[in-house]
Parts: sequence; C-alpha cells; structure tokens
Amino acid sequence: METIIKETAPHIRRKDSLTRMMLDVIIALSPTIIFALVVYRLDALRNLLVPVATMVLCEFVYVLVTNRLPYDVNKKHTFEEQFKFGVSHYKLANFMVPTVSGLIYGLIMPASTTNPGVIWFALVLGSIFGLVLGKLVFGGTGSNIFNPAALAMVFSKLCFGSQFKYTSGIFPETTYISGTGDNTQVITAGTPLSEMKAGYYSVYQVKDLFLGSISGSIGETCKICLLVGFVYLLIRHASDWRITVSYIASFLFLILFSGIILHAKSSTLNIGNYILVELLSGGLLFGAIFMATDPVTSPITKPGRIIYGCLLGVTTAIIRLFGGLMEGVIFSILIGNMFTSVIDYYKWSSPKFNWKNIVAASSIVIVGALVVIWAMCVKEL
Repeated sequence: METIIKETAPHIRRKDSLTRMMLDVIIALSPTIIFALVVYRLDALRNLLVPVATMVLCEFVYVLVTNRLPYDVNKKHTFEEQFKFGVSHYKLANFMVPTVSGLIYGLIMPASTTNPGVIWFALVLGSIFGLVLGKLVFGGTGSNIFNPAALAMVFSKLCFGSQFKYTSGIFPETTYISGTGDNTQVITAGTPLSEMKAGYYSVYQVKDLFLGSISGSIGETCKICLLVGFVYLLIRHASDWRITVSYIASFLFLILFSGIILHAKSSTLNIGNYILVELLSGGLLFGAIFMATDPVTSPITKPGRIIYGCLLGVTTAIIRLFGGLMEGVIFSILIGNMFTSVIDYYKWSSPKFNWKNIVAASSIVIVGALVVIWAMCVKEL
C-alpha cells in the first residue's frame, strides 16, 4: 500500500538540500553578476546589495515574529529570551532563499533612474513588497504562490517605471541609421524592445544583443553569461530544462508567424534577423532560465512543466506583440504562477506523458498562434 506524504515546495528530487540548490543558482548567476559589476560598477553593486539586504532583513524579522516562546501565564518572557528563541529558528536557508530573490530582482532592474534618488526607493520598496506580499504572507518559503522577484519588479515598474533609465553601460547611447536616401532616419536607441515597438525591426545587430552592448536591465543584456549559467544549472540538475525549452520554443513558434506576416507586408524585413532579435531582446532568456524555473511557483510534474512553459511562451509573445508594455516576461511569469495549482490539480495532472497533457500543451500553442496570425493580419505597420 502506497503512502502519500504531503510536503511543501520546493520538491527536491535529489540528495541536495534547499540550501545547496540556492547556492547552485547563485553560482549560475555569478557570470551575469560579474558582467554587471564590471560594466555598471557602483550602480550594479547598489542594485545587488540593497535588495539582498532588504529581503534578508524582512525574512529575519518574519522568523522572529513567527517563532516566539509559548505563552506562560506564570512567567513573562523578556525581549532577550524571545529574541534568542527566534534566532535559534533562523536557518541558513532563511538567508539563502531571500538572497537569491534579491539578486534576481536587482539584476532585472535598470542601472539608474532619471532622478538619481528614485532608484533607492524603487529597490527598497520593491524588495519589501515582493518578499512580504509575495511570500511571507503566504507562510514563507514553499507556501508562496508568486515569484517574489517578479512581483517586486512589477511593483517597481508600475510605481517608478516612468523614471527608469536604461543604458548599456558599454555604450551609454547608441545611434543607428535606418533607411536610405530621403528616408534616412537617425535613431538614438533606448532598448531593443522599445525600438521594435516603434517599428524599427533592424535597429540592433544580433552580435550586440548577444555580447551585451545594448541598453537594458543590468542582468539581461549579456546572453553569453546567461547561457553559461544555464549550462551549469543543467549539469548540476538544479533546473528543469523542460520549462526553459518549452517556454522559448513556444515563444519562437508564435514569433515565426509574426515574422512571416510582417515580411509579407514589408519585403525588406529579414525574418531570421527578426526572430533572433526577439529571442535575444529584453529579459526572455533571463526569465526562462532563472525565474520561470523557480521550484516553488512552477508545477511539480514533468508534463505539467511543459504545459507551464508553453503558457509562459504564448503569453510573453502576445504581450510583446500587442500589449501596451514593451516586455511581457515578468507579467507572463506571474500569470503562469496563478495557473500552477490548476496544472497540478490531482484529477488531471499526471507524472507521465499521455494524450491529455500533450493535447493541453498543443492547444495552448495552437490557440496562441491563431491569435497572433489574426491580430498581425489586421494590424497596421
């Protein structure tokens, strides 16, 4: 007779502990962190230290508040006794988990704001909002529904987004020439996605996007660093490739249809370059590698994770192509988080691949493709 044991996430299917898993993520992030520190210097150091310190402090206070000595009518416990008792329940994992969330949040933030003082408020308030309302109110690590770093970024974007200042760090302001003859235009690029939203699909060179000499958040620009970290996570089995691969594959599938339709409307568009620019722009790779694979907020089963990845890819593509926001990765991850419990529902979830979960994943992608085809056909260039 089988016994079902109920445990909170993350569900670790190997001998390593949660602390070791978090250490693996930090090691995988280290190439990106080093790149950010070299390129953005003190701005990057601030972006990393402030969220980490804020989130670690919030976690520490949470442990103290939720671990108190039992009430004794005959004895009043002193503050020192309560403090020592709370500290005794503070584990290494209580430090490592918010540290990873803080690093990820700092890396998806811009290096500066138009008003230099605003970035400090954005980092501190975003960290508090993301960790407290995104995790601690649900009961701490393993009980949260949303990715704390993603929630922190959305809060900061909504509150302070108009102040965000994206620079490449290598080339603070990149100028491109688009068109020929009387149609020549000089473009001072903001971010790749903002230029593509404006209709300039060939503004950036793929090499610049790959090497990181473009504008964007401090951790999303250099794709080489992200891929090195991804390889390490795969070697260590600290990340499930199914989410990352299905996320990117479904996204590119929809972008392919978008490129074909745009090419039909404007024969000057290079479809291959268009797809590569979409792949390497914004936070797609960072989100697919380090955020979508969060073991707490992603599905448990292997088929469920592919369905989850397809949902993220389709949502990201639709938001990017037709939404009012330039980037859809963070919002798609939060939307996917809401569907995780639905995907894991015991009545239809299965640890093995069957026709039901294959149909579910395929339906998400096909419906998304139909939406993109219809919307791109009626959309004006």
